Amino acid sequence: MQIEKRLAEMGLTLPPAPTPVANYIPAVRTGNLLFVSGHGPGVVKDGKVEYIRGKVGKDLTVEQGYEAAKHVMLNLLQSIKGVIGDLDKVRRVVKVLGFVNCTEDFADHPRVINGASDLLVALYGERGRHARSAVGMQQLPFGIAVEIEMVVEVED
Repeated sequence: MQIEKRLAEMGLTLPPAPTPVANYIPAVRTGNLLFVSGHGPGVVKDGKVEYIRGKVGKDLTVEQGYEAAKHVMLNLLQSIKGVIGDLDKVRRVVKVLGFVNCTEDFADHPRVINGASDLLVALYGERGRHARSAVGMQQLPFGIAVEIEMVVEVED
């Protein structure tokens, strides 16, 4: 439970397991790869999950987008834990694909998705470094600010 210990040292906790909002499951394992569905920035406030919504570059700053991406990663980690039971069983973060709900002229997508990537590297070190794409979108489901999906290699 070293990863969860590191999270606690950072003042972070895993949120409750996210509930899919459509016909899919949060993660699918095939062999030693885990494909994690796109997750949004759900934050627990007063016992309820609220989503960080808005367009980066209009409603949110780059820094606020960065924080939203960090919250998305916490939700992704919770789904990973739900499948493999222990976040220490992540052998390698393989790929992160980040979508930023942003204005047409916004160009700092990588800085926003760094909120997720920086957290992974802080938790896993070199195992957390990954291939990545960060792209801007005109709209995301329910107006959320950031959506991220990922692929991780897990231990048998």
